[in-house]
Formats: sequence, structure tokens, C-alpha cells
Amino acid sequence: MSQTSTPLTEQDVELLRKEFDARPVNRLFQNAVTGNSITEVALDRSVVTRIDRSMSHRLDKWAVTNQEKSGRCWMFAGLNLLRAGVMGKLGVKDFELSQNYPLFWDKLERCNYFLESVVQLADRPTDDRTLSWVMQDVMGDGGQWNMFAALVTKHGIVPKSVMPETESSSNTAAMNKNLRSLLRQAARDIRAAKDEGAVQEIRSQVLSAAYRMLAIHLGTPPTEFDWQWTDDEGEFHRDGTLTPAQFRDRYLAIDVNDYVCLVDDPRASSPRGRTFTVDQLGSIVGGAPVRYLNVPSETLKTLAAQAIKDGEPVWFGCDVGQMMERETGVWDAELYDFAGIYDAKFELDKAARLEFHETLMTHAMLLTGVDLDGDTPRKWRVENSWGDEKADKGFYTMNDSWFGEYVFEIAARRDSLPAELQAALDIEPIVLPAWDPMGSLA
Repeated sequence: MSQTSTPLTEQDVELLRKEFDARPVNRLFQNAVTGNSITEVALDRSVVTRIDRSMSHRLDKWAVTNQEKSGRCWMFAGLNLLRAGVMGKLGVKDFELSQNYPLFWDKLERCNYFLESVVQLADRPTDDRTLSWVMQDVMGDGGQWNMFAALVTKHGIVPKSVMPETESSSNTAAMNKNLRSLLRQAARDIRAAKDEGAVQEIRSQVLSAAYRMLAIHLGTPPTEFDWQWTDDEGEFHRDGTLTPAQFRDRYLAIDVNDYVCLVDDPRASSPRGRTFTVDQLGSIVGGAPVRYLNVPSETLKTLAAQAIKDGEPVWFGCDVGQMMERETGVWDAELYDFAGIYDAKFELDKAARLEFHETLMTHAMLLTGVDLDGDTPRKWRVENSWGDEKADKGFYTMNDSWFGEYVFEIAARRDSLPAELQAALDIEPIVLPAWDPMGSLA
């Protein structure tokens, strides 16, 4: 394709102005949108009014949680999945696991993971694309299911009362900024170090500083704690002194390592039935890698619906901001008629949106209900982690059309998969580059 220089001329602008003025409806939309948000004007109210919240299968009987001003949705969704079983064992209707506790360990582990990446990439120039991605992506809050499972496996869990929220756990920006500065400075020093001994000394000093910073912001994570509670029948229970690992082993109804990650990546470059991983994606050095199996959206729906029918919520990741009305808590693939207002086509399908950077996974939540007509899902009930002020006290309604377009990932029990998919999990994964959209963090 030959390159040509095509500046925007005064004649071009005059033609565009005349084209705009030639359609009277443009002026109507201009008046509407200059005084209101585009989503208010473009909202298809018929979609909202025909959605009801009833579900043929619904699990939640508890209150939602709130991640506040942090990007811990993947962690909240994982803990919300786990707490459903814990509540059953404790005999209570509402209970929260500490979200601050895994946040502390996730941050410290990420510091070490970043330092490991810097050492591995030390011989590359600073404008190398992979190294640039590592430097840019350092110390965010987002994550994926495998990263959550690795944290629970290594560090255990504790009740929220044992390590409650702090100002910084609920508002992570300042803490992350300072950790990011510490780590980028460490990257400079590691790249300038002359021998292995100097590198290890830098790592030791940085991890010491990082632990100190995290303890100041988040508090010191407990090594053991006294555990006692009163159930909903008024009966008091005391279980003595437990470590986080002992609490995990005693009170979790599920083993996070029984779950595998399934994604819907319809790009032609991503074969169905194959496993994938993403370069530099992870948080724990030596932990289980992020690994997922690519299957069609219908497979995700079938497995998710069956899990809910069997009494278990489902962790999932999606592109949350697309076609969402936050006040009523509704998602639908046709919720907004932007094309009608702008008189412009928006025709990218899911694969093209991934390929051309129009979509990626941005948020993780929990499916707690499904409305089935026979075996066909009509809509889904979603436990979000944005507090209880919106939607149905924090529970949202997702039409099935939205699931197909914007849900990318679920965590499913390995033994719930068909035999051919279980076998496919053992195939050596295809490694995607660090910047691939399927490596995005919810």
C-alpha cells in the first residue's frame, strides 16, 4: 500500500459542515447530547423495561461487597466465591473474608515477580517491547483467576475481622505510585549491576523496603489468630488459634486448584481447544502459571449454567463498561443505539474488537443466578463488588446477548469439563506476547 499525504483542508471542513446541516435530525441530537450524557440519549428504554430480575436458578442470599477505589475485582470475586461455602460451614447468612490480606501478599509477590522479570530481561535495550511493557504494567491492582488461586494456595485466607480494610486498601493509588517508583528505580540499579552478588543485594533491599511500605499502608498480615464466632442460631463456637493456611483448609468448601480457566477468544489466530499462556503474566515466582483453554462462548455458558444449577457461583471476567446501565444494573448487547444517533456503523465483531484493541477483559465478578428456558439461558444474575447503592442492592442483570459479546473468561471445575477438553488442558500452551489483549487483568 503506497503512502500518500492527505491533509484536512478548508474545503473538506466546509463540506462536512454542509453534510451535517443537511440532516435536520443532527440538530435534534446535538441539542439533546450537549445537555445530557450520550448514554441517556442513546439508551433503548424498551430493552430496560422488558428485563425483569427473576431467575429460574438463584443462589445469593447475602449482601454484596465493595472494592471501593481499588482494582481488586478479581480478588473480591474469588473471595466471594469462597465465602459462599464458608458461610455454610459457619452457619451464617453473611460473612466476608479479608480482602486486605491477599492484597498485601499480592503486592509483595508482584514486587518479587517484577524484579525477576527485570533480571531475565536485563540484556535487552530499554525500548525493547517486552521490557517496555513490563515497566509500564508494573504494580497495578488487576489480576486473573490463576493469580488468585496461587495466592490462596501459598498464603491461605483469613476472616475480614482478622485483617480489615485500611484507607490504602480501599484507595490504592498513592501506595501503588510509590511502589512503582521504588521498583523502576530498582530496575535501573539491577541493569547497572556488575555481578550476581550486587543484583541479589539490590533485590534484598528493595523487598525489605516494599514490605515496610506495605505494612505501613495495609497493616501487618497475621501469622496466626484466635477464631471464634456465633452462628445464626445463636450458638457460640471457638476453634482456637489458627494459621491462615489452617483456616483455609478447615473452612473452605472448595479447593481453588480444582478449577481451570476457560476463555472465549474467537480470533482466527487463536485455535479452539488449545491452551494458552501469556509472556510475563503472573504474580508469584514459582507459582502455577496463568494458563487457559480457548473454547466457544456457548461452552462457557453451558458450564456456568450447570455450576449454578449444582449450587455453586461462577467467577468470570468481562469487558464491564460496554453496553451497561449502572443505575438499574442492566447489561444488554443492544442497550444503546449509538449507531442511530451518529448515523455511523459500529460493526466490529468480538474477534475484531480484540484484534483492533476495542475490547479486553476489564472486570471480574460472580455469576450467582441464571434464568433458563429449558437448557437455554435467557439472562444471568451477577454479584458485583461496587457496593449496594446501584442495581438490585448491588446485584446486576445480564442478558444472554451480552454474555456472548463481552464475557471472556470463567473459572470452572476441571472435572465438569467434557473428556476431550480435560485432555486438551494437558497440551503444552501457546505463548502469547506480553501485550496480547488476552493477558489483560480484570
